[in-house]
Amino acid sequence: MATATTYGARAHARAQEGSRTEAMPVVPASAWPAPPCEAGHLVWAETVAAGNYTHKVLARGTELRLTDLRGDACAHLLLYAADRPWERLNVADTVKVQWNAYLGEGQLLLSDQGRVLASLVADTSGRHDTLCGTSTLVRNTQRYGDGTPQSASPAGRELFKLAAAKNGLEPRDLPPSLSFFQGVEVRDDGSLDFTGSAGPGGSVTLRAEQDVTVLIANVPHPVDPRTEYVSTPLEVLAWRAAATAPGDPLWEATPEGRRAFLNTAEFLAARGIA
Repeated sequence: MATATTYGARAHARAQEGSRTEAMPVVPASAWPAPPCEAGHLVWAETVAAGNYTHKVLARGTELRLTDLRGDACAHLLLYAADRPWERLNVADTVKVQWNAYLGEGQLLLSDQGRVLASLVADTSGRHDTLCGTSTLVRNTQRYGDGTPQSASPAGRELFKLAAAKNGLEPRDLPPSLSFFQGVEVRDDGSLDFTGSAGPGGSVTLRAEQDVTVLIANVPHPVDPRTEYVSTPLEVLAWRAAATAPGDPLWEATPEGRRAFLNTAEFLAARGIA
């Protein structure tokens, strides 16, 4: 189809309606072919290409499932309270408050206000990282020759800048991130051991405990020792559910977690939300 004229370009563009590619958002999300719940409950359905990013504002109680489709995805994640972005994921507090540097089912993702932004309710991968953050322009340029967003080897922080801008945030609003599906362990001497992926099909499910803004960059882990830029697609699905409530085993699992949930509940009650 000729695109040399405006009319031709318009006809070509309109002819793409209904087309599907491997990596793209599905709108409406209910059109996703194999939802994890009733199709009408899906609010986000997308496959994020290697070296790409996505973002969404999710309501309290929404469950978000990330899946490493081919075994080399790495989902770098940032969370913000949706209407007050100065409250955001604090990876250091997430680690120290829960006495655990290794993410897994039952862990909470905490803000710098001592409140729960999201909880990790399911995990079939077990290969995650809270220590290293994401890749940077300088480091990717040194390793791969380029780290800009439009290159073949974009850095995670550069993609986060784009996702942040689309939500009214600036580079200074980007704290250290955590990542799923590429593991790192600390050796006895303090050095880091890259444990890599658990293989294709691993997934994690997060539950939003407040309204949250989610930023995701799907790029190689910064300490991945491979010289090539290795990244594969990431599936993102979210559906309506309910926030964690008192009496839930997750709420009552630890004193530290219970306090974080109580801090969250008190804050939301004061705002008339819960």
